Amino acid sequence: MAITASLVKELRDRTGAGMMECKKALVESNGDVDAAIEQMRKSGQAKAAKKAGRIAAEGIIVLSFNDDNTQGAMVEVNCETDFVGKDDNFTSFAKAVAERVLAGGADDVAALMEQPLHEGEETTVNQAREALVSKLGENMNVRRFVRFNASSGKLVSYRHGVRIGVVLELDGGDDELGRDLAMHIAATNPVCLSAQQMPQDMMDKEREIVTAQAKESGKPDEIITKMVEGRMRKYLAENTLMGQAFVKDPDTSVEKLLKSKNAQIVDYKRFEVGEGIEKKQENFAEEVMAQAKMS
Repeated sequence: MAITASLVKELRDRTGAGMMECKKALVESNGDVDAAIEQMRKSGQAKAAKKAGRIAAEGIIVLSFNDDNTQGAMVEVNCETDFVGKDDNFTSFAKAVAERVLAGGADDVAALMEQPLHEGEETTVNQAREALVSKLGENMNVRRFVRFNASSGKLVSYRHGVRIGVVLELDGGDDELGRDLAMHIAATNPVCLSAQQMPQDMMDKEREIVTAQAKESGKPDEIITKMVEGRMRKYLAENTLMGQAFVKDPDTSVEKLLKSKNAQIVDYKRFEVGEGIEKKQENFAEEVMAQAKMS
């Protein structure tokens, strides 16, 4: 029986499993969707899919580099609880994913999930993830990754515990400077490298806020204009890496530090576990009340 796209879509909708896994199951069941679901339940794939809707906001940041530190990868892999985040099986999986990102050419997470987790093996990243979900009983996701290829400098990294990771490409300077800068980025979480890279929508929103605040002073328009420009300069200094005061020497900006070392930051990236993920807030009082009403 021909395995049509509509059959694959139906099985994906009912199980939440990956496209290749669905197609394989349908081939084995000769196009029988119910039989494919039964087989996937036995193999644990459907079990993993049932957990796919659960929020996974814990996990780890993993870094991987080649021997001469000219190529690197940083990956965020999520799970539901800090306990599983420390499990050896989970951390081994995350490390293998980072190594696959470094070695492979996937442009996004969807493409990465269809690649083999280990070179020379058939098991894909997604199949390994599903097996681990079934084994450990929690939803898990490869959320994002970034790949670096140093063009003119060298890659420097810093990982704060397992929850924050920083990779930067530094042109000039030494290893101590690179590590200090990576630690600074981990601590301050700048929005972007320089004022020229600050997103315009963020600038517009901040200008609107500081203008409204300045007008509350009741001062003349020309004074208000100066107040707004001053506050915008302060905003850029606090939120751009180059403008920030260096954490180890607050009297010196990062920009001045780099100039004194005849160095420059080509690019950088900072990941923090769970940032931007809306975690479910448990209200135990409401939960107990609801149970009491049902009893």
